[in-house]
Amino acid sequence: RSIPALYDSAPGPTARRIGAYLMWTAFASTAVTSSLFMTALSPNLLALSLVRQETGITIDWFQWLVGILPVGALLIGPLPLLVYWIYPPEIKTSRETPAWASKELQAMGPFSSKERVMALLIGIAFVGWVWGGERFPVTTVILIVVCAMIVTRVIDWDDIIGNRSAWDTLLYFGTLLTLADGLNRLGVIAWFAKGVSTSLTGYPPAVVLGVLVAFFFLVHYLFSSLTAHATAVLPAMLAAGALVPGMPVKAFVLLLMYSLGLMGVITPYATGPAPVYFGSGFIARRDFWLLGFVFGLLFLGALLAVGMPYLLWRSG
Repeated sequence: RSIPALYDSAPGPTARRIGAYLMWTAFASTAVTSSLFMTALSPNLLALSLVRQETGITIDWFQWLVGILPVGALLIGPLPLLVYWIYPPEIKTSRETPAWASKELQAMGPFSSKERVMALLIGIAFVGWVWGGERFPVTTVILIVVCAMIVTRVIDWDDIIGNRSAWDTLLYFGTLLTLADGLNRLGVIAWFAKGVSTSLTGYPPAVVLGVLVAFFFLVHYLFSSLTAHATAVLPAMLAAGALVPGMPVKAFVLLLMYSLGLMGVITPYATGPAPVYFGSGFIARRDFWLLGFVFGLLFLGALLAVGMPYLLWRSG
């Protein structure tokens, strides 16, 4: 609601173009942070479960962050400037903005007691995710914090049962993970993996790794859910990579999982926030698709050009 109010002085298309720049910067940043932190995207946790189930490899919060940090830092830092170059706003300065922002902050008032408690619980969750390790699994930490939020009345039970997207996610985790295991038991994943590995026979492992990661990223044009994508495609990719002689499996696994958040930028339906940003009306349909294609290639290029050599070096 604030963005249109801020730019009421800029009529029609001009206001929309300024809002489009801000919206796309926020949306693209969300895709980067979704890959930067293990707990920033629910399919990341699903992917971790699938990886552990298929390969036996376990990755904690800190290992995840260290692996993606060079790519994440490269993308998130210059991202606003990059969007500014590719999709510049028509109005580039506004003297009224600082005064408006100051007025809005004053209207919000000081931190309430519930907000302080919420900040404390977020800190506890962060500590549990980073340093809890195997003693405190991610899901356990989340449940403890949610229970504490209810006990301290930061939220009430109606907030819990009314959060439809959270229950949808729980349903996806419970059913799609089982579906992936069923496909594996029936031999579908092994059949697909054998076909892929046979077609790539003779190529160096690093080339095969890059091809499989790029395919995993780009095939998301066919999916409207990162969770469904991870469930349907990740096990097949893991099985195909495992059949390649000399494949650095841990680097391969990490690259696949890091691509999940980044691929969310490519279409108006690629990830949960995408329809919200697209539906705001600030970014035209054609612009959204073109920007998604351009930034998708930039994100994939950074992952392969920077992330792959870095992870191969770490695993070597």
